[in-house]
Amino acid sequence: MRLIVGMSTATACLVATQLAPALTAIPPIRRLTPTLSGVGHPRHVALTFDDGPHPRSTPAFLRLLAQREVRATFFLLGASAARWPALSRELADAGHEAAVHGWDHRCLAWTSPRATYERLARARDMIAEQTGSRPRWFRPPYGVLTAAAVHASRRLRLTPILWTNWGRDWTGRATAGSIRATSTRGLLGGAVILLHDATGGHAASGAWRATLEAVPGILDHCAQRDLRVGRLDEHGVALGGRTG
Repeated sequence: MRLIVGMSTATACLVATQLAPALTAIPPIRRLTPTLSGVGHPRHVALTFDDGPHPRSTPAFLRLLAQREVRATFFLLGASAARWPALSRELADAGHEAAVHGWDHRCLAWTSPRATYERLARARDMIAEQTGSRPRWFRPPYGVLTAAAVHASRRLRLTPILWTNWGRDWTGRATAGSIRATSTRGLLGGAVILLHDATGGHAASGAWRATLEAVPGILDHCAQRDLRVGRLDEHGVALGGRTG
């Protein structure tokens, strides 16, 4: 909120209203919002991937998940779905759930309400066209959920959802071991795990390889605790007066 300094009172109020929901991107605050974090059934863990699809990396994740007989939710970028439509369709045909991560990886904090709606609508429609199924979930880039994004999601019948656990797998310093340890630290039934299946957005080039190597250990960790891993629509998330 330091950016508000020097603005007029009216402008500062508008900025504060727009950015207030974005505070949920901060981990301690996000833990106070279990509904937005996606906490679900106590014997289930939702596995989610952001930033795809990409032909260099996403197929490797699809092969691994097929081998482990696990289905996941992929938060796709509309521009990437448009660029690689066959891969988007392959993902859906493999039984995975496609969701909206935005048109591109642009942070919505300084995007106007009209532009926010148009970008989300464009992404939703493109993903639906390429996968054959209308998305129901929306996760904003960087976890920055603005008031405009909340309103646009409601109009587009998208449910905003963040995460409870993440692998911090977007950095060039991340390893399979660090991703596995970070993802499973404090993991409980009902968790939503956030990983990345593609280089792009804010992920370091090639970072997905460490994530791919970490996934089997994460799945083993869940299996050892008798937690079933699957898609968000199997997770039992109660949002917006309905159960996912």
